[in-house]
Amino acid sequence: MKLIAFVGTSGSGKSHRALWVARENNLDYIIDDGLLIHENTIIAGKSAKKAPTKISSVKVALFYEEEHRNSIKKAISEHKPKGILVLGTSDGMVDRIASVLELGEYDQRIYIEDVASPYEIEQAKKTRIDQGKHVIPVPAMQLKKQFSGYFLDPLQLFRRKGKGQFQNIGEKSVVRPTFSYIGNYTISDYAIYQLVNYNIVIMPQMEKVTRFRTSNSPDGLYIDMDVIMVFGYNLLEAVKTARDQIIKELDRFAGFNVNAFNINVKSLVFKKGTPEF
Repeated sequence: MKLIAFVGTSGSGKSHRALWVARENNLDYIIDDGLLIHENTIIAGKSAKKAPTKISSVKVALFYEEEHRNSIKKAISEHKPKGILVLGTSDGMVDRIASVLELGEYDQRIYIEDVASPYEIEQAKKTRIDQGKHVIPVPAMQLKKQFSGYFLDPLQLFRRKGKGQFQNIGEKSVVRPTFSYIGNYTISDYAIYQLVNYNIVIMPQMEKVTRFRTSNSPDGLYIDMDVIMVFGYNLLEAVKTARDQIIKELDRFAGFNVNAFNINVKSLVFKKGTPEF
């Protein structure tokens, strides 16, 4: 298995260039900030950028937890990569990752200065400091489970093939981890209810929401609610439409991953605005 280290200081643009560096060196897997990535897909691990503090983020990136470490080793054993690109902020960090994951010796070390100009590195660091943005080399959809409720900004990654021609080589996502914010942000259950209720009452098939419960767990948002519907419509189709529209709006609103969504039809009205029966 070919093993290459990609080294650069924090915020210098490693993850931004990881897909390109991997493809240029015929490496099919990437280890970055606690994740094992293959062709824009998270195979195993958990993201260090989800950690609540910088210290815990470092521990995740270095695979301190046995369960986390073993999940990566098992995935590597099962998938048998032809080559892995290991990202780290220093030679010591990539050496430790190779040691704890029992990957062996590196065939080559690439430094951020080898693939980015001083100006590009400085701009990347400025973005990290000023905006707290971190790049993960996988599409936003791949991150929804790990980053439920986080703001995700999907970016397409291209390389030039010729004059006026570009090849799409993948997608990466920009996230703002908890520890990068000055202070904390929260999204209240009531704000979620208001969004859900609005999408219900504007539907001609729906009268109103009579009960609403939600909880946001690490694997996604859970919603359970009762509604009153209008007689004369196909109830099953109306409920499916409501569910799909609300899930879409929750995604657009704050990147929520909806893990379970129960809609219970409690009663009917003859037309909107009339008592139920």
